[in-house]
Amino acid sequence: MTVDLLAPGSARPAPRSARPAPGGPSGEAVARLVTAAAAGDQRAWDALVARFGGLLWAVARAHRLNDADAADVVQVIWVRLLEHIGRLQDPARVGAWLATTGRRECLRLLRDHERVSPAGEDMPESESADPDLDQALLDHERDEALWQSFGRLRSTDQALLRLLVADPRPAYEEIAAALDMPIGSIGPTRQRALERLRHELHRHGSLELMCT
Repeated sequence: MTVDLLAPGSARPAPRSARPAPGGPSGEAVARLVTAAAAGDQRAWDALVARFGGLLWAVARAHRLNDADAADVVQVIWVRLLEHIGRLQDPARVGAWLATTGRRECLRLLRDHERVSPAGEDMPESESADPDLDQALLDHERDEALWQSFGRLRSTDQALLRLLVADPRPAYEEIAAALDMPIGSIGPTRQRALERLRHELHRHGSLELMCT
């Protein structure tokens, strides 16, 4: 089977215009895509890349990989899928399979690099499109305060929040597979992580900036 692994979105999330609607296709539709891709349908493969590219990038970033390492890991994951796509026991759950494979590849790379902590580096600051200099400076200060507080959270909190703000947001099953945690604990863990983030913002006098 010949499949173009370097289709748009194979290393980075697909452009917003190419992303599927929130929630993505149903499990049955995903299974059909997997079956078609396994048979050599390039369009089906491209659809899988568009559907799950953002998930894989989010998993890589949740494990504190830089852009170059994340791109390498994402490419490896697609190769793994290409190798196994015809033997998946449950094609409808390919997202969870990709998330689990992504977590393992990230941990393998971290071990190779002698890293120990998933998800600690600051998230990139968003760029302000506001031409007003005062507003731009305020936005920068607010963003900087947010990411500094975010960086003080425990690594597990950071990893979960990174995945939850991914666009499109992965399904809970995929998040659970990526972080090796029970689905039922995602909601409560998210709430506690956000409370700890608010505490950090308040402790460092930055909470007021979030309300401006």
